[in-house]
Amino acid sequence: MSVVFVSHGAPTLLIEDDPAKDAMRRLGRELPRPKAVLCISAHWETEAPAVSAATKPETIHDFYGFPEELYRLRYPAPGAPALARRAAELVGAAEDPDQGLDHGAWVPMMLMYPDADMPVAQLAIQHTLGPKHHVALGRALKPLRDEGVMILASGSATHNLRALSWQGGATPAWAREFDDWLDRTLKAGAVGELVDYRTKAPHGAMAHPRDEHFLPIHVAAGAGGKAKAAYRGFSKGALSMSAYVFD
Repeated sequence: MSVVFVSHGAPTLLIEDDPAKDAMRRLGRELPRPKAVLCISAHWETEAPAVSAATKPETIHDFYGFPEELYRLRYPAPGAPALARRAAELVGAAEDPDQGLDHGAWVPMMLMYPDADMPVAQLAIQHTLGPKHHVALGRALKPLRDEGVMILASGSATHNLRALSWQGGATPAWAREFDDWLDRTLKAGAVGELVDYRTKAPHGAMAHPRDEHFLPIHVAAGAGGKAKAAYRGFSKGALSMSAYVFD
């Protein structure tokens, strides 16, 4: 099964006219249909690995100050407790029976599988443990691919909120240069370069002042191989919406 990375953008992605939405919908239609999805979202952070084991995960609206219609959205997909147990075994994670789906998970799932009929579990990230740890998580999860599970990493190719233009605007050179570097690095399968992105990439610290939104792509790189771009584009000036499928 596929390993996918998507940049989930702001929650308003669901109500805005953005071609990144069409790219996610296309992934859901065109990729082989999995038995279940394990989502690694930038928005669930724990000190040690944890996986959600809820049978009916709630839709978590973990954002503030956005249009009211977003808070009315629900994504009632079934949970995947058996997948949670398997993932927990592979990475030595604790199972959390109460954790729902944050917007880093349900926004792309809603676009890829709008019928909410795809079982889904979620794996947390550990921001303090860094990129190398997350590549190791991805490598440990590889057996899931042969068991009919899609690994869906959801974060952001660039994530500097201070640099965004919410009214739209030109994409700054630093964002394009970092995004181009990321594209070359993923296509080459250069995992070591990806791990050391703060020293290897142009403007690494500018693109990710805090790297929680970049850690999911390290899980995807660990679980996959070389990648091809499913979508490349920017939103709100400096926010890359790039998406990749790994072989």
